[in-house]
Amino acid sequence: MKYYIIAGEASGDLHGSNLMKALKQKDPNAEFRFWGGDLMKAQGGTLVKHYRDLAFMGFLEVVMNLRTILNNIKFCKEDIQKNRPDVLILVDYPGFNLRIARFAKELGIKVVYYISPQLWAWKEGRVETIKKYVDEMMVILPFEEDFYRKHGVHSHFVGHPLLDAISDLKEIRIEDFKSEHGLNEKEIIALLPGSREQEVEKMLEIMLSVRPYFKNYQFVIAGAPSLPKEFYQKYVDDNVHFVSNKTYDLLRCSKAALVTSGTATLETALLNIPEVVCYRGSKISYAIAKRLVKNINYISLVNLIMDREVVKELIQNDLNTKNLVEELSKIIEGEKRTQVLNDYSLLREKLGGKGASDHAAEVILKV
Repeated sequence: MKYYIIAGEASGDLHGSNLMKALKQKDPNAEFRFWGGDLMKAQGGTLVKHYRDLAFMGFLEVVMNLRTILNNIKFCKEDIQKNRPDVLILVDYPGFNLRIARFAKELGIKVVYYISPQLWAWKEGRVETIKKYVDEMMVILPFEEDFYRKHGVHSHFVGHPLLDAISDLKEIRIEDFKSEHGLNEKEIIALLPGSREQEVEKMLEIMLSVRPYFKNYQFVIAGAPSLPKEFYQKYVDDNVHFVSNKTYDLLRCSKAALVTSGTATLETALLNIPEVVCYRGSKISYAIAKRLVKNINYISLVNLIMDREVVKELIQNDLNTKNLVEELSKIIEGEKRTQVLNDYSLLREKLGGKGASDHAAEVILKV
């Protein structure tokens, strides 16, 4: 079969690549054409556009890049019409993907959504669009199945694909990791500042402000694959290091982590590393988001899934050096660290076992 997949962010590239791997095992004649990144490219097929050219953060940034976004939508429609896939697979990225879903459905192409948009947080009205234009909805968070059932939409809870990605990791020795990357003997605090340039610059400034209070630790920045290594050099010194494309290995070798809100918060938890979740957006974008998001008490996936505070979230003005130092100290040693690790075990149980990619592939083939 001919599969057309659209993933517009780094996390979508990861999940899309594992889905492609599962589809190839079940469909030896699988042909892929996709929007994604290097991980999907490694699975074979044709990369149409890289996600680094698609990701715009915040309301203002979207408005400023509206012409580019509209041109991408136009190009995508033309490419789908020209290549006529058997099925269109959409991976999150709703602002773009729901427009493409409608177009593909009108062409008579089957439409599958893998990893639901967070409609339970905002833009709930998009459920009606999904009802009309999506043939199968596959969700990866347990409570999403109930959300769609409430709206009369049939969905499949396939499990969380991060469990697949993490279960495939090979064992790693901390000493070997430090030696390979020129790190010293101190324990590591990992910094995950995000994947977009403007986001990384904003977050690293505040994250690195805690250094004077943790002199017995070294700080290691997790470089995003979408940004060049040169971008990070201005932050590197004797006790601040940089590792590119090794985020999982870095986390597994770390004592604790400071993590920008997003999929990385869940990845860090599933790798069993205590974390402080950080977020600071532009004042205007944050104010708009506050008005639009409803009935949501947390921003991190960890806390949303558990429906209580497992990891501390420092947002906007609360994200400052004083609070970061206080919260990081709590998870390095002591009762809070133990509690977080215990809660992580419960989190993994709630997400079910591995096999999300395999389950999703089965659903797609049935469609």
